[in-house]
Amino acid sequence: MPKHRISKKHRTLAMAAGGVLLLGAGALTAQASSSSGTGGAAAPAPARSVSLSKPATFTGRAFDTCTAPTLAQMKAWKTASPYGAAAVYIGGKNRGCAQPQLTASWTKSVSAAGWKLIPLYVGAQPPCKSGSNPEKMTAANAASLGATDGADAAAKASALGMRPGGAVYLDMEGFDKTNTSCKQTVLSYTRAWNKALHAKAYRTGFYGFVSSSATAVAAESPGTDMPDAIWYAAYDDTASTTTGYPFGTKWAGHRRGHQYAVEKKETYGGVTLTVDHNAWDSLVAVVAK
Repeated sequence: MPKHRISKKHRTLAMAAGGVLLLGAGALTAQASSSSGTGGAAAPAPARSVSLSKPATFTGRAFDTCTAPTLAQMKAWKTASPYGAAAVYIGGKNRGCAQPQLTASWTKSVSAAGWKLIPLYVGAQPPCKSGSNPEKMTAANAASLGATDGADAAAKASALGMRPGGAVYLDMEGFDKTNTSCKQTVLSYTRAWNKALHAKAYRTGFYGFVSSSATAVAAESPGTDMPDAIWYAAYDDTASTTTGYPFGTKWAGHRRGHQYAVEKKETYGGVTLTVDHNAWDSLVAVVAK
């Protein structure tokens, strides 16, 4: 079981409770800038203080794993694997794994090797989420804690050589979306987190489950201080950001990632890693040269 998230078993139970339908497998399809999940005009961009002109994006397959691999492992996978982007856990009190490789030098070298990077920050988790977390938000502190964590996320990204203009994603695990108080607390935290990063000229993304957190955010988007991109978890084995996309026309124009399978052991170039699978057509980090 990876330490950075709840187990696949618990994730599957949470999604079943939320009424998520699993769809058949399909080929990887990229989201065109004018496309949407259901057709029609694209939704307007979220209200924010930083222009979305010419964002750094990647379209293709991406993986995430708890601890960032070594540079040698990343080079081996770049040559032999089907992946072109990798998510890395840059900070947050709920980050589950040590990151001995994750330095500014590593970021620069991996980027030079051709990888696109997806920085992920594991901030405070919902007050109604079961289990123990080092940091949980409350209704009373959600806004202030979101602002503090957002500023920390920007600082962590900058220290790793990930420049303003690029994206940082907030990891929000599943919760009972029928709990109105809990949902509003999560939204308050999320808005404050986004606002703090926007103030530092970073774009923001949101990782969450279709059964709960992603749907809660989607219902309020676009809007002031809402995410610029969505990374939704729906374990349907469909490597696509369009087929089965659950949020209509929202986040059109290269602003969608889809985590469609988890905990897969794969070997490329003689290097074996256990990774989660993502179809990606969304924002990524801007790495200093």
